[in-house]
Amino acid sequence: MSTHPIVEYTSSASWAMIEDKFSPYAKETLAKLIKFLEEEVRPAEKLAHLQIPEDPAQRWKTLKEKAKKLGLWNLFLSKAHYPEFGVPLSNLEYAVMAEVLGYSGFIASESVNCSAPDTGNMEIRSAFAMTEKNVASSDATNIRTSIRREGDEIVINGHKWWISGAGDPRCKVHLVMGKSDANNKDKYNQQSVVLVPADAPGVFGYDDAPEGHCEIIYDNVRVPLSNLVLGWGRGFEIIQGRLGPGRIHHCMRSIGAAQAALDLMLQRVTDPRPKDLWKIPRLRGTNSDLVHKGTVVADIAKSRAEIEGARLLVLSAALQIDKYKAKGALKEIGIAKFVVPSMALTVIDRAIQSFGAEGVCQDTSLAQRWAGLRTLRIADGPDAVHIQQVGQRELKRVPYLTEKTREIQKKENAILEKAGLKTRL
Repeated sequence: MSTHPIVEYTSSASWAMIEDKFSPYAKETLAKLIKFLEEEVRPAEKLAHLQIPEDPAQRWKTLKEKAKKLGLWNLFLSKAHYPEFGVPLSNLEYAVMAEVLGYSGFIASESVNCSAPDTGNMEIRSAFAMTEKNVASSDATNIRTSIRREGDEIVINGHKWWISGAGDPRCKVHLVMGKSDANNKDKYNQQSVVLVPADAPGVFGYDDAPEGHCEIIYDNVRVPLSNLVLGWGRGFEIIQGRLGPGRIHHCMRSIGAAQAALDLMLQRVTDPRPKDLWKIPRLRGTNSDLVHKGTVVADIAKSRAEIEGARLLVLSAALQIDKYKAKGALKEIGIAKFVVPSMALTVIDRAIQSFGAEGVCQDTSLAQRWAGLRTLRIADGPDAVHIQQVGQRELKRVPYLTEKTREIQKKENAILEKAGLKTRL
């Protein structure tokens, strides 16, 4: 049995399945991360919420400096893609670290420079501008923002909203997706992505303090031709490469949040302090009556099972990305994206119920976690889109299944004929 501290956050069984896929560096970094979160981050959470300096760069500064010294910085940044700045971690290895970060809440990810939406470009704060007002933007082929070339410049016109992080004073650049070739017969080659400085003339933002999800108008914004990312018509290629691993990071953090909620629930229902009106025989080893109320034990068991199942889904997706890149793991990413947030919401809801009114106020982290996860069922593509895509992929298997069934029936009939028998149907 492994003695690695990760088993206290996940399970011995899930760790046993992937331990041999972790390098010595990854195991050491994971242990170091857990220690940092337990000794530095979680004890500082309340103080961090109370201290809100005018300069966002000053928030969590002490924790960030400690994380850097420990080498716990930009853990999502792959050395394979960024040899000079990256760390030698696979998607699978980082996925487990993302779960631990999710367990410890938003401050944990921020402290080690791995928080959404900036994972992928954290050294320069950015905002990814794709979603548009009055447009079904979950299908990016619908976007209307225009990107056109004029001489040595690119001109952008469009109305975006829910642009995460755009209001942060540290945000320096927007990655804007728009249509550059609306008449292209291939609807997936009509879009391009352009880098737009946050302070470029013609960029108008509407406040959603402190850094929130902004509404932005690009009114004849001009940028150099060199600001085009990868090339014309490669917008879809860019967003798939960017969002695939990011969705898995979201999912693993969600599992960590669900695990944290279950741990709070376990402590709540076995807490001897709440005094109930009915005296029911106590569970051996506990001093609380609450654990015997209603379906509490069943809810605990369901939450445990659902967390374990969801974790395996995400680990499978992360492994597929490592082997075949994001494009080769679309099915696994899609399944995880619509299964995991709903699972986490259900687990957190059960925990809230065990706390009663306390569960929906700021005295615990449950209400905040639930609200954050609810938005995740919409962000990076709503559940309905991922469900539709996974369903369509499954339907593509029908011709193969039909042909396979015919082959088996042929052999079945041959065996019956040889035995001198006939089916009655």
